[in-house]
Amino acid sequence: QVQLVESGGGLVQPGGSLRLSCAASGSISTIDFMGWHRQTPGKLRELVASITSGGTTTYKDSVKGRFTISRDNAKNTVYLQMNSLKAEDTAVYSCNAVIGAQVPLVYWGQGTQVTVSS
Repeated sequence: QVQLVESGGGLVQPGGSLRLSCAASGSISTIDFMGWHRQTPGKLRELVASITSGGTTTYKDSVKGRFTISRDNAKNTVYLQMNSLKAEDTAVYSCNAVIGAQVPLVYWGQGTQVTVSS
């Protein structure tokens, strides 16, 4: 059984910073893709940033230059450093991971709320 657990969400003022963490635990062989997504009520979930096992990253245009995704393969953990936060970044942030070499499966965390407000 594999679990992803996020932490680090909360309330922050515009212009502030937060660092999200997502730790994978359980029966893990290899982790390829890891990503951070966000969703607000009434909208589809969107991919914010992703990182492969080799370190290749992608970002949603609106967060480029403000967010940084990284991972610690030894700890099976992915991070999202969010700087210069804006009100429109308010959402539930969830991580996912593609785990398994022969039969890759997608796992999701439960989500963590990020609220940017003064």
